[in-house]
Amino acid sequence: MPDLLIELFSEEIPARMQGMAREALKKLVTDGLVEAGLTYASAGAFSTPRRLVLAVEGLTAESRPVREERKGPNTSAPPAAIEGFLRSTGLVLEQLERRADKKGEVFFAVIEKPGRKAPEIVAEVLDAAIRAFPWPKSMRWGNGTLRWVRPLQSILCLLTTEAGHEVVPLTVEGIHSGDTTEGHRFMGIGRFTVTGLDDYAAKLRRAKVMLDPAEREAAIWSGAQNLAFAAGMEVVPDPALLTEIAGLVEWPVPLMGRIAEGFLHLPPEVLQTSMKEHQKFFSVRNPKTARIEGFVTVANIETPDAGETILKGNQKVLAARLSDARFFWENDLRVAKAGMAEWLDGLASVTFHNRLGSQVERIERISARASEISGMLGTNATLAEAAAILAKVDLQSAMVGEFPELQGTMGAYYLQAAGFDRSVAYAARDHWSPKGPDDAVPSDEISVVVALAEKIDLLAGFWRIDEKPTGSKDPFALRRAALGIIRIILENGLRIPLLLMVTNAIESFFIAENRKHLPKLDARISDMKETLELYRRLLRADLGGVTVMAPGEMETRIQRARAIAGMLSLEQLMEANTKKTDLLAFFHDRLKVFLKDQGIRHDVIDACLSMPGNDDLTLLVKRATALAETLKTEDGANLIQGFKRANNILTQAEAKDGVEYSFGPDPKFAEGPEEAALFKALDAAEAKIGPAMAAEDFPAAMAAMAALRAPIDAFFEAVQINTDNPVIRRNRLNLLHRIRAVCSGVADLTRLEG
Repeated sequence: MPDLLIELFSEEIPARMQGMAREALKKLVTDGLVEAGLTYASAGAFSTPRRLVLAVEGLTAESRPVREERKGPNTSAPPAAIEGFLRSTGLVLEQLERRADKKGEVFFAVIEKPGRKAPEIVAEVLDAAIRAFPWPKSMRWGNGTLRWVRPLQSILCLLTTEAGHEVVPLTVEGIHSGDTTEGHRFMGIGRFTVTGLDDYAAKLRRAKVMLDPAEREAAIWSGAQNLAFAAGMEVVPDPALLTEIAGLVEWPVPLMGRIAEGFLHLPPEVLQTSMKEHQKFFSVRNPKTARIEGFVTVANIETPDAGETILKGNQKVLAARLSDARFFWENDLRVAKAGMAEWLDGLASVTFHNRLGSQVERIERISARASEISGMLGTNATLAEAAAILAKVDLQSAMVGEFPELQGTMGAYYLQAAGFDRSVAYAARDHWSPKGPDDAVPSDEISVVVALAEKIDLLAGFWRIDEKPTGSKDPFALRRAALGIIRIILENGLRIPLLLMVTNAIESFFIAENRKHLPKLDARISDMKETLELYRRLLRADLGGVTVMAPGEMETRIQRARAIAGMLSLEQLMEANTKKTDLLAFFHDRLKVFLKDQGIRHDVIDACLSMPGNDDLTLLVKRATALAETLKTEDGANLIQGFKRANNILTQAEAKDGVEYSFGPDPKFAEGPEEAALFKALDAAEAKIGPAMAAEDFPAAMAAMAALRAPIDAFFEAVQINTDNPVIRRNRLNLLHRIRAVCSGVADLTRLEG
């Protein structure tokens, strides 16, 4: 069986596109080969900045012949129907067969396709793949019509067997396939001929090209670590940057340089971000001082001076970049220490969303939400309100303008430099978190409050204007915000009424719309500045006198705010109620996705969602976890079957008789030891389940419920429910109701599958 080697050689392919391109080439070609009747043993795709490569091993030499019979219209059908059938088969009327059918005589087409040789199929498939390649961005060059990410220069396409290799003949827009390629742009040896994958990879290496991107990544990381270790330092890990750099070089040569002393006082995040974004440098940290003191750059060429000239040029450019960063830092510190009024003024003119107001208006809402949430959690409302007002001021800083990914991080530095409490600074840093599934959640109590306030305002606002996620589209990252709230609550073990938090946030938008005499925006900014100065004086003083707002006071403040704003109309109240119910359901859907990844089935979550308190996510997950663990046991799984049997019999009897069998069963009507034992088992279970549920000890409650498995099984084996004695039948149906009631007190077991 021959092996196939394909190389598409071009100008430099952007690093961010190479991974996608490797997978696309592999899929397009292998799928096309299989559809055409060829099979293969394995396939692997590779890339360098100037080439995409596919190696297919164990390809069949030709496709099998195909014989297909296709039934057509009746022989007496209209001519148009017969002509259409002929067009679909590619045959003429004389080639059709006439066969008897239960509906009369019909036409049959017998289509025979002979097997085709692999070179013919490969050429056809590769041509189609090149022309239909799904580049995110592509270009045309010269007078041709072919679109490629960068000008395509050559095509290598070989089939290799033990007898030798052959070029698969192929021409795409004037580019003819061949068996030659070239190596490194500067250190290569010109074009050379290859005979197969092993020969290709070996000759590329001699021409200073590492074909496998994984090998390049390993060489870069190993070289960088060795250089840093020799200097008594360590490289800051950055997997994404490592992958990107491996896509920029064909022959990686790591070089290490030092950062000038005049820049070492900059925050490490600034140094790291500037070097990564502008120059693709790894940061090198001094483990003794925890400062970023050096960098590793990766050259694409070996030089006679061991990279000294390259390093000098890089350090010169780095100095210019870091000079800009130092200017931003020093100017931002001046504004921060002066009170940040300049930044608040700037935020007033920044639109958050054309239907949700400016950033200042959003900050006002977040501050109000932070006050409410502080009351729910019993945290310091004064700190929370201050942190909420200040959390986004760094959006107007020069540093964040240059490096948006540093938003929050720089706010923390500026707030600490301005003398604010660390909790306020941490809230600015962490209120954006978590930004992804692997990102850590805030843990400081003020950061938690502000992060929840920011995200609930985001969700409530877009729910208010009906800009909810649809399908795969989520332009405002609302799914991420909901998952962030879920993770913050669960990972911090918070007991917070999510429905109340959602209600307050959504109703606040309706209340704001009812205000008839809002002060002008500049007056509200002035009030905010005065409040900020009050916080500044308070937070610089002894915090021992700052009291935490009691829950009752929180409710009072909410009611007072609503009274000042004006009551909601009935229509607004109904609309707000619909939106809060829908938003809570959205949270529950995201929770299902989150817990599914942790091995908890969706039907288990549904069974727990049907219970009271389903907006207490911590309680809900405790219940679902306990139920999931119980179902893994033999007693738990069998109990569910017994419960469903009892529920089905009871439901059918109630429907047939038109009554509800919910009157307490009397043990004096029990017949036989199994029925009497079930009464006692239910008494014992209720005695344990009640206190366990009150204490939220769900594992104990589930264990007590699972202990009913044996007596319920024995009861069904020994007892006939629908006996001829109406008194006994009614008592047993009431007993089934008691089984349902006892088990349903833990979760709605009717929602469990299986």
